[in-house]
Amino acid sequence: MLEANHLSVSFPVYRGILKRQVGEISAVSDVSLALSAGETVGLVGESGCGKSTFLKALAGLVRRSAGDVRLDGSIVEVSDRSAMHAFRRSVQMVFQDPAESLNSRHSLGQILTEPYDIHGLFSEPERIERVQSLLAAVGLGGTPLSKYPHEFSGGQRQRIGVARALTLEPNYVLCDEPVSALDVSVQAQLLNLLMDLQEARRLGLLIVAHDLSVVRHISHRVGVMYLGELVEIAPTQPLYATPNHPYTKALLDAVPVPDPTQRNRVRTVLSGEIPSPQNPPSGCRFRTRCPVAMARCQDEKPELKLIATDHWSACHQNDMM
Repeated sequence: MLEANHLSVSFPVYRGILKRQVGEISAVSDVSLALSAGETVGLVGESGCGKSTFLKALAGLVRRSAGDVRLDGSIVEVSDRSAMHAFRRSVQMVFQDPAESLNSRHSLGQILTEPYDIHGLFSEPERIERVQSLLAAVGLGGTPLSKYPHEFSGGQRQRIGVARALTLEPNYVLCDEPVSALDVSVQAQLLNLLMDLQEARRLGLLIVAHDLSVVRHISHRVGVMYLGELVEIAPTQPLYATPNHPYTKALLDAVPVPDPTQRNRVRTVLSGEIPSPQNPPSGCRFRTRCPVAMARCQDEKPELKLIATDHWSACHQNDMM
């Protein structure tokens, strides 16, 4: 199991000629999440809510301000080079932009064999054989290894990114908006590919996405983030059928419904802008936009509580039920 326990990430804010620190941006605040082998967890929320930062902190690409990451019960220390070296073999990442995440000066063969170089694995013939097997698995079988990233389409580049993430046979793959830059038809192909690979290899997938239909299609559980905090997490079907948190309801109500008979349905509409993470609201961070906010929301931060089987929500309304 891959776990994040009370994970927080803050970035300092500097001003002036002397670059003095005048504050900090709280990108991720006290988030706990577990991912099991063979499970897919989706993470959703508006832009700027901290989803991608959380993913990078979990992978050790961004320094944590508080909390810890555990792999199979053992704490992973970013400062421990040997521990991180072993951690990389179990946890890999697929980045959002397939063009920027691949080295434009490296050929396909260099890109996919580099992880073997870093970890000192296999002989040259074995590496080529494994790379060709990976390319076949992601639908690029027979592609010349001498080609460069600019010679591929966006969908093909993202498939290469998936293949690179699988070179070390990891147990967990973290996907940051893996299909957002792709056409709809290519999105479906890549999502089906991820699901097939997960079933064949029992991968644990943590997927960040804006498209709620994508998350619903591929995930076993879904977590909802707002302004750096996890406000609700539940199995996919219960969360979509009976969302509990007002923010989750607003997100689902914003999804277009291809049914003209439901055009006048009652929807939760949010007002105002997302507060600055440099100066978040006191108490419940969602209270400034919440249609059902009460007095205690201003001073008291709601805790993530179990409200049904494996369904957690952070809202003071749950205390009144």
